[in-house]
Amino acid sequence: MLHNETLILGIGNTLLSDEGAGIHALNILESKYSNISKLTFLDGGTLSFTLAAWIEDCNNLIVLDSAQLHSPAGTIKTFVNKEMDHFLGHTKRSAHEVGLLDLMDISRITDHLPEKRALIGIQPEKIAWGMQPTDVVQQSLESAVNEASKLIKLWNNINVNQQKILIKD
Repeated sequence: MLHNETLILGIGNTLLSDEGAGIHALNILESKYSNISKLTFLDGGTLSFTLAAWIEDCNNLIVLDSAQLHSPAGTIKTFVNKEMDHFLGHTKRSAHEVGLLDLMDISRITDHLPEKRALIGIQPEKIAWGMQPTDVVQQSLESAVNEASKLIKLWNNINVNQQKILIKD
């Protein structure tokens, strides 16, 4: 598996429009960083306990997901380490995020909680049948990718010039 790497986990259901925002952001991010060996990209779908082993085996975890942020649609918020723990433990979110809280608790109980962890939440506009996010959420995906990019660079000591990574603003 991973060991000493960064797991980038996209969560969501791509059949439910904005609910799939985390997966869509993951795909964009993977297209930009696929050449970096320390990164593992994983489509977590709507979560299952099989993901516990992946989470327990990484040092760094970045989760991309649609989340109820009580903000305008398309808003991006990043929760790092204890902020992530607090958000998952004290905020009502979509049904699959209950699974994320459970997975983080399993990692905590087994003393394998990733040293560095972040949740990048994307405020949905609507969750209904549809293969693509709404326009406002689609436009915000690049901001979510940029937030993840900042963490990847910081946590993995990546020099942008050496890796030839282009991040579009």
